[in-house]
Amino acid sequence: MNEKMNNQQVYTPSEIQVLLGIGRSKTYQFLAQVYYEGRPFRVLKIGNQYRILKKSFDEWMCGSE
Repeated sequence: MNEKMNNQQVYTPSEIQVLLGIGRSKTYQFLAQVYYEGRPFRVLKIGNQYRILKKSFDEWMCGSE
């Protein structure tokens, strides 16, 4: 993970796409599902943009949630 990603508090969908190794459309479908279900991690929607809370996502990826 690069230095920028270590200092931020949210991920963008493109960063999630890289971390999960999935395509763009699948990333947005997944984020929409997570946003509406409210789990397994926190997703914020600001207008038409998604932001993913880094701590919540990282805990999910590590199996802590």
